[in-house]
Amino acid sequence: ATRAMYVTLRLPLEIKDLFREWLADARPDRAARVMSLIRQTRGGKDYDADWSQRMKGTGPVAELIGARFKAAVKRYGLDTPHRLLDETQFRVPADARPQMDLFDLPQAAPEVRIA
Repeated sequence: ATRAMYVTLRLPLEIKDLFREWLADARPDRAARVMSLIRQTRGGKDYDADWSQRMKGTGPVAELIGARFKAAVKRYGLDTPHRLLDETQFRVPADARPQMDLFDLPQAAPEVRIA
């Protein structure tokens, strides 16, 4: 790996209860603390749908996670610049045809009836 990224745990409505149930079963001694930390990165809620906040979170806990991640990335040399794709290595196929239209389906196979 040459790069690393992270996303803070997101708990949208569809999985929130499932995650809480799993956490209570798997780590009952830590469940309340884990949920508290999640809420601290989400403005007191389990989930924040705000596009600008939902990947990294907000607040002191989110900032601490970001700072620790940034330090680890630097320590392990995962902060290299993104390499540009060398487009000269790609060629358009010789028999280039336009992409089929979704509704231009090939002829249907004959219907088979079983008596």
